[in-house]
Amino acid sequence: MEFRYVRLRYTENGEAFSFTIPGGTVQTENVSLKVTQKGTCVSVRVRAEEEIVLEELSAVYSHAFNESDRIFLNGYQSWTDSTEHCIRDKMRGLRHIPAQLRTKYALEQYGDYSFTDYGTEPGMMHGWSYGYIRDYTQFALFGSLNEDTGFTCWQTDTAHETVTAKKECAGLHLAGTLRMELFTADGAEQDVFDAYFDALHLPPVKAEPIFGYTSWYRHYQHISAEIIADDLAGLSAQPYPADVFQIDDGWQNRVGDWLTVSEEKFPDGMEALSAQIKAAGCLPGLWLAPFACEEQSEIVRRHADWLLKDSDGNYVRGGSNWDGFYVLDFYNPDVQEYLRLVLDTIVNRWGFGLLKLDFLYAACILPRADKTRGQIMAEAMQFLRECAGDAWILGCGVPLASAFGRVDYCRIGCDVSLDWDDKLPMRMLHRERISTKHSLLNSVFRRQLNGRAFLNDPDVFILRTDGTTMTTPQRQCLAEVNALTGGVLFSSDSFADYTENQRKMLRRMIRMQQAEVISAEAADDTLRITFRFGEKEYTMHYAL
Repeated sequence: MEFRYVRLRYTENGEAFSFTIPGGTVQTENVSLKVTQKGTCVSVRVRAEEEIVLEELSAVYSHAFNESDRIFLNGYQSWTDSTEHCIRDKMRGLRHIPAQLRTKYALEQYGDYSFTDYGTEPGMMHGWSYGYIRDYTQFALFGSLNEDTGFTCWQTDTAHETVTAKKECAGLHLAGTLRMELFTADGAEQDVFDAYFDALHLPPVKAEPIFGYTSWYRHYQHISAEIIADDLAGLSAQPYPADVFQIDDGWQNRVGDWLTVSEEKFPDGMEALSAQIKAAGCLPGLWLAPFACEEQSEIVRRHADWLLKDSDGNYVRGGSNWDGFYVLDFYNPDVQEYLRLVLDTIVNRWGFGLLKLDFLYAACILPRADKTRGQIMAEAMQFLRECAGDAWILGCGVPLASAFGRVDYCRIGCDVSLDWDDKLPMRMLHRERISTKHSLLNSVFRRQLNGRAFLNDPDVFILRTDGTTMTTPQRQCLAEVNALTGGVLFSSDSFADYTENQRKMLRRMIRMQQAEVISAEAADDTLRITFRFGEKEYTMHYAL
């Protein structure tokens, strides 16, 4: 990739201005734009002495695409489908869904649909924070080095042979400095990703791989103290020592009401449950969605002033999960005080050592006049990190770059399903929809984050046959991909009910965690993964 130029557009006192420069500095009485290039890094600085309103800050690169190229563009958040594309592929937004349905189910809220242009021409695709162009074994990686100032949207236009980096800053009122730091590297896979993460200067990943259980994919919200006790006994019955037993959604009365536990389901409270898990030799984990609250929650009824509002004064919805949910205003001091109390109670009083923090994208669902989405998400993640103290954080539903270096584990795909790719009508929904197929492809093509940004959580494996329509080869594919690409190996199966064949598959997965993935490619409805185990190389083919 060859850097070409930077474009800046803004308004000042209602008058529009635009500059395009290949390097150097351009300056007006109020605004300066400086572009410097050092090696493979391009640094852009915009400074306004008095307030301006930004419209665009972008950098354009040229790249000669080949027919054999595969393009990876990282999706907006954990659940967004993120796989390699051919050079003439398109990305589907939500234009095909009637506006009434998009509004009813708040579909636009899950991803980037309301603030990103989904191109209609072949080869016009986009992603966030980083991506690459792969020609067989050679990678041309591109990435942002400062997503905390604003997310970077990378857009390809293969017909015109360009790759453009756009800072997500439209509408930002700037009186001061905004920077955009871009990085590129060419070479073998491990070399370019090592170079990128070296340039990011993240703290080293200290987390260790974990094996364990989560309640969600067996019971969903229908859990109780008795059910948890049975599942804990089942986990203890299998021969491999488990690290974590995590209680998922369903323990609270309503999403958002984190300090009111269902007395009917858990009469002895969460502290007793945490102690029971510790006695079984596992670290207790607990799920919550800190920036979300159900429309029927006590939080909404008693503290409506805590809710985020749009420019029209309407409460901002985060999606259609549960009975629908609203978003808490992270910058409301009362909200921060409440979340501090919640996390302190869960960690220090109840004794949970792992926090699965979900639906985190909600914090930055709406930018502010003085802050970009990237700034908001970075500050929200840093706040959670500080509140969690020494507890491990498993992030989920989060723009990934905001989680780099701030969480111990992170989901890198959508939720798996109890079938392969959900029902046909559901396949027409947003890019963040539930899908086992999409989940494992995300695991494959975001595998390079594992051990560099955090340890990857590829979501659960499912070996049981009851309650699922997946075939034996599909369950094997999911299990082996999870073992090869992640640092979290969780299931919701009843391990005590495993057959001998299922126990053999579990043993195989435990061993495969030690393997090193050399290459992966999805083409012609087949996923091919080559990995090294000991001194030997193996290639697996999976039907998609």
